[in-house]
Amino acid sequence: VQLVESGGGLVQPGGSLRLSCAASGSTFSRYPMSWYRKVPGKERELVAYITSGGGGTVFSDSVKGRFTISRDNAKNTVHLQMNSLKSEDTAVYYCEAYAASGQAYWGRGTQVTVSS
Repeated sequence: VQLVESGGGLVQPGGSLRLSCAASGSTFSRYPMSWYRKVPGKERELVAYITSGGGGTVFSDSVKGRFTISRDNAKNTVHLQMNSLKSEDTAVYYCEAYAASGQAYWGRGTQVTVSS
């Protein structure tokens, strides 16, 4: 599985961004998907998770109520809608696909910068 993130950029505090992750292959619908973020010098943080069918989601406390995750299995994509962005949301955001075998697949990430 190859994953490609897009949609990052520079946004002012309080603004919104929508990240997308496009996956290759025909097995996308089998994988739970997650969004992580990484800031230099800090641990990687799980931001949001969605089940393979899209019926279940989990969010970190730091983004709960501001971010939503969705997926379109017909288009092999997963999205992260980020609203009410704060400076502390600045990070590189990665999507991850987790296979039942235990194999995890990662994209290269997309930079999100929240600054005035």
